[in-house]
Amino acid sequence: MTDAVVSFAKDFLAGGVAAAISKMAVAPIKRVKLLLKQITADKYFPTQALNFAFKDKFKQIFLGGVDKRTQFWRYFAGNLASGGAAGATSLCFVYPVDFARTRLAADVGKAGAEREFRGLGDCLVKIYKSDVIKGLYQGFNVSVQGIIIYQAAYFGIYDTAKRMLPDPKNTHIVISWMIPQTVTAFAGLTSYPFDTVRHCMMMQSGCKGTDIMYTGALDCWRKIARDEGGKAFFKGAWSNVLRGMGGAFVLVLYD
Repeated sequence: MTDAVVSFAKDFLAGGVAAAISKMAVAPIKRVKLLLKQITADKYFPTQALNFAFKDKFKQIFLGGVDKRTQFWRYFAGNLASGGAAGATSLCFVYPVDFARTRLAADVGKAGAEREFRGLGDCLVKIYKSDVIKGLYQGFNVSVQGIIIYQAAYFGIYDTAKRMLPDPKNTHIVISWMIPQTVTAFAGLTSYPFDTVRHCMMMQSGCKGTDIMYTGALDCWRKIARDEGGKAFFKGAWSNVLRGMGGAFVLVLYD
């Protein structure tokens, strides 16, 4: 087994374990956020594990030969690019599961006879039968835009700030936590409107004719802004910021 494969596996496992622990700590907040939008560690483990593993590989591409002390802006841009590319790549693999979880969360509040899906597998199968593979990637375009912004800030800003500290490995735990907490809050708020549009697009998968509210992501942006105002894009954002504590824990635990 090559060193590159071993390194990828270690990053995958370390990132996944850190993410799973943080996810369990903030799971109740995540549930509140989903209900506010009318919309668990099972999906979060592979997502964050892939993010960390791919991020380190992309850093080798974007930051090869870059001196963080003498080439700060190039170093910063490389970290942003690495985070964004890792997020986009990971999303390609996990999006159908995330899509199904969103549909299931909205289905939970219905009475038994009105329930559309019996579980995750049933949800994936029914959507595939109705809309084939494109149905499982409904809203992917706007989602990948949001995840690039989020992960670029989440990993890019954090990695840059952390490596600029005099002694990153021996920094006080409070400072080590405050840096990622600020980063995750900023990243979450910046990308949240994309998340709102993504969920709206997801929820109309399988709809036909007059039940289709939006013809595409741009139409969704326009109608939400027109009918509900700009604040609608940030509905549930506060709970998302609180949930971001989990993202901060991930970075601290991983390091």
